[in-house]
Amino acid sequence: MNKTPLIEVCVDSIESAIAAEKGGADRIELCASLFEGGITPSAGCIELTLKNVSIDTNVIIRPRGGDFFYTEIEFEVMKKDIIIAKNLGANGVVLGILNRDGSVDVGRTKELVDLARPMTITFHRAFDMTPDPFKALEDIISLGINRILTSGQERTALEGIDLISDLVKAANGRIIIMAGGGVNERNINKLYTKTSVQELHSSGRVKMDSAMTYRKSHVFMGGELRLPEYEVSIVASERIKSLKDSL
Repeated sequence: MNKTPLIEVCVDSIESAIAAEKGGADRIELCASLFEGGITPSAGCIELTLKNVSIDTNVIIRPRGGDFFYTEIEFEVMKKDIIIAKNLGANGVVLGILNRDGSVDVGRTKELVDLARPMTITFHRAFDMTPDPFKALEDIISLGINRILTSGQERTALEGIDLISDLVKAANGRIIIMAGGGVNERNINKLYTKTSVQELHSSGRVKMDSAMTYRKSHVFMGGELRLPEYEVSIVASERIKSLKDSL
């Protein structure tokens, strides 16, 4: 077992990326809209993040929230976004496409993988929505993808710890299994020691009050299910340091 597993931090802003690096993160997964599980960030966000951090930055390629069965036009958007991320100098991309039956869409995923190279490829938690994780594992390995991010097909990685451990054994070094989903200071060491994963994925976020002094409490920019209008979520470098210390 490696003594120091890699820590990837999921961020949705340049400020959070800087804080993650300051806290000792080894790599960043750059997203927008973490409330939806992460979608593709803007070109401006990608460019300025890469200018402001020195650690590896992987960009999520996900055109919308929701399921992972995409229309042809959504697939074209994903291809365009991969080209943008590559041209801006991203180290890798994070993606996943499923068929209607939940199996890995091997054909279209291969198109994206071929387009993305030489960047590294992570197959994200679309993996957790597949009906047969071991068949999905073999499909993803056959595509030459570098790693799989998974919570062990449960709400959190701690709940999915047994499957994650089994996936590490089944992978047998052919692909990196990265545990993610509710990873925090209290459970990271247990997840690492029980599964032998090489990499762990966390957000390390805290809530911060908005800097706005004038506030209009009856007007909202979102729908009925919404985040607080005058609160922001940002990575705390101290939490990332604590994650690493907990190992």
